[in-house]
Amino acid sequence: MSIIEKALEKQEVIGIQAPPVGEELDRAGFQDLSEEDRPVEQRVKSPQIKVNVEKLLAQGMLSPDASQGKLAEEYRLIKRPLLLNAFGENRNKINNANLILVTSSLPGEGKTFTAVNLALSIAAERDKTVLLVDADVVKPALSRLFGVENRPGLIELLEHEATFAEVLLRTDIPKLTLLPSGRRHPHATELLASEAMVQLAGDMSRRYPDRVIIFDSPPLLATTQASVLATHVGQVLLVVESESTPQYIVKEAVEMLSSCALVGCVLNKTTQGFGLGYYYYGYKYYYSNE
Repeated sequence: MSIIEKALEKQEVIGIQAPPVGEELDRAGFQDLSEEDRPVEQRVKSPQIKVNVEKLLAQGMLSPDASQGKLAEEYRLIKRPLLLNAFGENRNKINNANLILVTSSLPGEGKTFTAVNLALSIAAERDKTVLLVDADVVKPALSRLFGVENRPGLIELLEHEATFAEVLLRTDIPKLTLLPSGRRHPHATELLASEAMVQLAGDMSRRYPDRVIIFDSPPLLATTQASVLATHVGQVLLVVESESTPQYIVKEAVEMLSSCALVGCVLNKTTQGFGLGYYYYGYKYYYSNE
C-alpha cells in the first residue's frame, strides 16, 4: 500500500469521503486540466501563497518573468540536460528521472540558491510544472525564504499526519508549487530512509511523469540525510563553490553519490564559464560510474 493510499484510507476511517486513488495529488497542487471539469463541490485545492519576488531579487535570484539576462541564460544551460534525461529518449532507463536532488558538499555553497533558480527556470517552460521540496529538515532555508517555515510539510506527510492537500502550497508563480520541510524531527534521517519515503518518491515520479520535483537537501558532509535522499531520486545536482571548496572535499562528496546513476555539477560563484566567458555560473554534466 502506497503512502497516498494510506492517507486516503485514513480519511475514510474518520468519515471523509476519499477521492479515487490518483486524484489526491491532482487536488493537492498538481492541477490538471481535468480539475476544472469536476463539480465545484468536488474540487479540493491546497492553500495558495504569494511569493515575495522582491526578496528573491534582493538575494540575486531570478525574477519569475525574466526571459533575458546572464543568469536566466545560464540556468537554461543547466536545466536542459536535466530535462533531457527526465523526458528524452533515455527517460525509461532512469528510475525517477524527473526527481532531482540539489545538494552541496558543505554549507554555504549555494545549493538553495541553485534549487530555487532551477525551479523558476523550469517553471518558465511551456509544458512543465515544478514541485520544489524543502528536504533540509534541520536548516530549512528554502522554507524560510518563502516564509513557510511554520507550516506542515514533508515530515508530516511521511508521518501520515497530513495529506497532500494540506501540505502542498500553490504559489502565484504559474506552474510552481512548494512543499515545506515541516516540523523538526529527532529521527529525520531514519524517516527519510524509510519505506514511506521510497513509496512517496515513486508515487510522485510515476503518477506525474511530466512534472519535475526538485529537492533542496542538506549538504552531503554535514549530515547523512542528503546521501539517503539521493538514493530516491533519478538525478543529483552537486553545487560547488568555486575557489573555496577544496578538491578533496568535492571528491569525498562525489564518492557518497557513487550509487547515483546521474550526477551533475554546478560551479557556483565563479567569474569564468566553461568556454562561455561572460556567464557567472559554470556547468558541467557527467555520468557516475555504474
